[in-house]
This record gives sequence, structure tokens and C-alpha cells, in this order.
Amino acid sequence: MSFRAVFILILAGFVVLCAGLIVDSGFLRTTTSVSAPAASAEAATPGRGAILLQQTTEVAPPAQGPGGAEPNAPAPVPQLAAPAGGSLGAEGGPRQEVTLGSTDEASGFKYLLVLDSLGAAIRTATFSEYDTRDGKNREPLVFLTPVQVNGRTILSLANGALTMVNQRQRLRLDQLSWRSQGVQQLPEGGQAASFEAAIVDADSRPVLKLTKTYRIDPGTFLLDCTFGIENLTNEQQKVQYEMNGPVGLDYEGISTDMRKAVAGFRTPQGQVNSIRLDLKALSKAAPDRRSLDGRAANEAFLWAAVVNRYFAAIVVPTSADADANAPADWIGGRWGTYYDRSGGRGDYRYDTIGVQLSSTEITLSPVGQPGSAGSFPFDVYLGPKDKGLFDKTDLYRRLGFVQTIDFMACCCPAWLISPLAFGILAVMKWMYFVIPNYGIVIIILVLLMRLVLHPVTRHSQVAMSRMSKLAPRAEEIKKKYGNNKAEMNKKLMELYREQGASPLTAFLPMFVQMPIWIALWSAIYTSIDLRGASFLPVWITDLSAPDAIWKWAPISLPLLGTLRSLNVLPILMGVAFYLQQKLMPMQPPSASTNPQMAQQQKIMAIMLPLMMPLFLYNAPSGVNLYIMASTFGGVIEQYFIKKHIKAREEQEAQGLISATSKTGGKVKKKKPKPFFRFK
Repeated sequence: MSFRAVFILILAGFVVLCAGLIVDSGFLRTTTSVSAPAASAEAATPGRGAILLQQTTEVAPPAQGPGGAEPNAPAPVPQLAAPAGGSLGAEGGPRQEVTLGSTDEASGFKYLLVLDSLGAAIRTATFSEYDTRDGKNREPLVFLTPVQVNGRTILSLANGALTMVNQRQRLRLDQLSWRSQGVQQLPEGGQAASFEAAIVDADSRPVLKLTKTYRIDPGTFLLDCTFGIENLTNEQQKVQYEMNGPVGLDYEGISTDMRKAVAGFRTPQGQVNSIRLDLKALSKAAPDRRSLDGRAANEAFLWAAVVNRYFAAIVVPTSADADANAPADWIGGRWGTYYDRSGGRGDYRYDTIGVQLSSTEITLSPVGQPGSAGSFPFDVYLGPKDKGLFDKTDLYRRLGFVQTIDFMACCCPAWLISPLAFGILAVMKWMYFVIPNYGIVIIILVLLMRLVLHPVTRHSQVAMSRMSKLAPRAEEIKKKYGNNKAEMNKKLMELYREQGASPLTAFLPMFVQMPIWIALWSAIYTSIDLRGASFLPVWITDLSAPDAIWKWAPISLPLLGTLRSLNVLPILMGVAFYLQQKLMPMQPPSASTNPQMAQQQKIMAIMLPLMMPLFLYNAPSGVNLYIMASTFGGVIEQYFIKKHIKAREEQEAQGLISATSKTGGKVKKKKPKPFFRFK
């Protein structure tokens, strides 16, 4: 069977497949609602019912950075003896867990929160609209989890060390079980839960009253958290507190998850900038290099977050004055944290990261006087990294939450890739309204990109073909003027100019196209819309995961890494690369006269179709679908370009087209013959 017949069969198969999916696309999209037990339940943890008293660590006044440091954080300050007058203690209640929200989508809540009285913290956060993507055993996705390190439990938004500056003491509030006040059902359908604790002196007289309240509402990924401190003594008190940000973003088990600690800042000009440290950078950085500070001293801190490829947990300190637009100014320090859960093996799948915050020194007036109590509210976003959502919500847009989205810029600058990728995502969403199947959208978008860039591609390959024809003459010039580089380059440029060829013309279009293809790759790789999106009902059921049609127990192999399934798309990709290599219209200039170069080209023609599928075997099927569609589109494109080049060469041979720069490749018009001629 000829290549043309094979090509027509492949193209016809694609057309039939796409047409069938377009007609049937409304039936292919299925929605599964996963429910969980109702919220507002209160449960006591067995064996943890005792009130915790006199939990005191006596230390020096707070230093910059995390006192009472977490593992791998800056070292704690030296401990000192208690001053005269006795030590302080913390008083709480029995260990309890309470729940807010639900994983039932019908409830309207975006997630289920399990709150823990230990540190008045979030133990787990489980989404209602996103699942684990684990085949037939899909469960609601648990986004935040406890971190167990060195026998300690570290929870999200747990209050850490509270430093009493006057008494030169620090109390570990994350080791204290606060007293739960239960769950309150709010009139608008929301829910709230509160915790209380007390700081007492040696005679059990109250010194400070601590409160912490969580509130969630249906229909929003945002929750409110407020920490309050009230002075109960007749003396002025100075305090400084620390609090965990989100922690415990686990590895989802599918490809690279891009976990990072991020902080946002507003410049004096009103622009939002960000700084980020990924998991590997945090694991290798010295403690004093994990600070999440702005690029300039005059930038105002806005928020701190931990993110992965699809989701973000963002903590925003706000003002107690609802009308204030200025960022909260009581945050004195913020830094990323790294938790080694792999026992030093460097297996980042098991390790995790978080962020921590510390306040400035806070002065509380004596009881009954203005300023005797302080309220420190936080907005906490737990949800997808969705630019559409960030743009249409005024608060998210004003705070620059879009800064949590970053793309795999590779060899191109981020300032170039990001706008292109966001534009491609917008086009994909628009196409999805017309064709509600992202697999078809990817194929059509790639082919449209190929069509738009076809003139550039054709011009490039025509130039490369012309360069290859000049290879023997270029080789002669190199041999003749090999000892005089300047003269050799001059003669080569004269040859190329005479024949209308240019190395820059041949390769420049490739560099023009590169950012577009990288942006398309990045958009598909990081789009939350593709997470769990199905293309085919049996084969490609999740465009953000490998297209596994047969699964087995994990096997570790060289180059391939861990194999868990038989993936077909990478194999088809190898076929596409092979066909593309067979249709390459030219060879490098010296290949015809240099046997070594010719042999290297043959090796590359064999290795590329083999190596690319190996490298991308476990890549998301959406990415592989994009590469395969682009490669098959390139095969089709090269087929027609090759015909164009062949026709052009035939015309040149007949003298109808001149390849030189003098004519610019235009068709020569024959002069008309006169009716008669004088002799």
C-alpha cells in the first residue's frame, strides 16, 4: 500500500472519530456526585480528654524568624530561666474534632473542613467538586493533610508559639488542645466553629484570653479565620505570635505536581508581584534562605500560599476594619517550610511543604481600656488555580491571585509564555462551549495552529531544502578556503545570496514558532479544566493522567521510571515521529559529502521516534494527545510541502522559476513573438 493511501486512511479515521465525538459529546460527559457525612458534627478523640495546663517554654524575647522552629526551619532562640514571679501556662480543653461544610456538591459547599482543637487548626480539607482520579475507586480529593515529622503533628493554620515579651516566655499553642465551642449554623446557610484557650499565671489567674473562629459559606472557595487576643490583666502586655499557613499538600501520584511556596506583594505603583520557592529549592536551601520576602523593601505583603499544579491554598491577612483597603501590617515574617517524610532519601513524592507566618510585636492595653484586645482576621482561599475565576472575582483580581499560576516556560522567558498560554486557555474555553470535549478541542486547536503557521513552516522548509541543494558547492568552498575563515564565510554568503538561500531564513521561523508551541504545551499541562476531563469513554478517560488501558503493579525500569500501565498514546506518537522523519524534505548541508554526518543523521532518525515516547510515556494524555496531533499534523503538512518543493524544482529545471535573489523566485514571463520579422 502506498504512503498516500495510508495517509488518506489515517486522515479519514481522524475525521470519522472527531465527527462521531462531536455528535455524541453531550452524552460522553458524565458527572458523579460523591457525598460525605453531614457537617456540624462534633467528635471527641479517645484518650485525649484531659485539660492541658502549665505548658510553658521559657525563652528569650522573640527574634526575627520562626521561634520554636519547625523541622528544617531557623533554629530556636536559647532557653533561659523563668524570671521572678513564676511562669505562665496555657489552659484548653479535651481534644476534639469538628467538621464544617460537606463533600456533597448538592450542599453548595466547596469543601469539607475537619477542624482539630489541637492548635485550633485545620486537620484536613476535602474538595466536593474534585476527586482523586483513581479509576473506578474515585473519592473526594483531600487537599490539606496533617504532617507527621519526628513524632509531631503539624496542622494547617495551627497557632504556633505565643511569646510573652514582658515575661520573656514562649508557649507552644500548637501542642495545646483548645476548648471547642461547637458549630454554629448561620442564617445565610454558612457554618462557623470557635475555639478558646487561656494563658494563666502560676496561680491559675487569667492573663490572656485567646479565641479562634472559622467560618465557611456555600458557593465560595474562601473561608474566614479570625484569631483574637484579649488582655485580662491590669498591666500592659506585649505579645508576638506565630501561625502555620497551609501545610500537607500531598503528591497526587500522576506526573510532576509543581508544589511551591508563593508569596504576593503590592508595589507602590499598585502592581502585584510574587516570589516562589519550589519543593526541591526548599529542601536544599539553608533555613535563612527560605524567607518569602518581596523584591524591594517598599513592597507591601499581601498573601502567602502553597500550590501544586492545579490547586492553591492562600492565606491573606486582612484588616479588622472592613473598609480598609491597605494590606494588614501585623505580619512581620513569612517563610517556606520543607518537611522530610522520606527519611532523607530525597523522594519528593513523600515529602511536603508549607508556609509559616509570624506577627510583629503587639501591644495590648490593660483590661477595660481601648486597645486591650486585638483581632487578626485572615481570608483563606482553598480552590483551583483558575484564571477565569480569579478574573471575575473582584477580591481575587485585586490581590493578584493569578500570580499563583505559572507555566513550564522551559527555554523561553516567562513574560513571553504566560500571555500566550493564558490566551490559548481562553480560546480553549471558548471552543469548549461549542464542542464540550477537551480532547477534540486540543486536536482542533493544534491543527488550527498548524494551519495558521503553515506559511512560516513552508517558507522555512523551502529555504532548508534549497540549502541542502547547495551543500556540495558549500563543501567545495569550505575545502578551498578552509585556512581562511573570513574568505570562506564571505564566499558562502555570496553563494547563498546568489541562489536566494539564507541560513537565517531557514531557521528563524522555527524560533518564531517555538514560544507558541511551548505556550500550548504549558496551557494543556496546567489547565485545571483538563483535570479529570474525559476524551474517550473507555480509553482516554482523564486528559491530565496517562492513557492507561491496562494497569498492573508498579515496576521500576531505567529511562521509563515507574511503569503502572500500558499507555497507547506514546506508542502512536512514536509512529507519528517515524512518519515525520521519513518525510523530512532535506538533509543537513554537509550530509551528502560527509559520511560521518550522514550516519549520525540516520541514527537520529531512528532514535527520535524511540526516545520521545520513552521520555513522555508517563506524561498526561492531554499533553501526549497534543504532541501526537501536532506530529501527525506535521506529517500531513510536510507531505504537501514536499509536493510543493518537488513542483518548484521541476519548474526551476524547466527555467520557469529562478532560485536566485535577483528574480526573487518569480515566474519568468516569455517575451511575445512578433507577427513578422524584418530581415
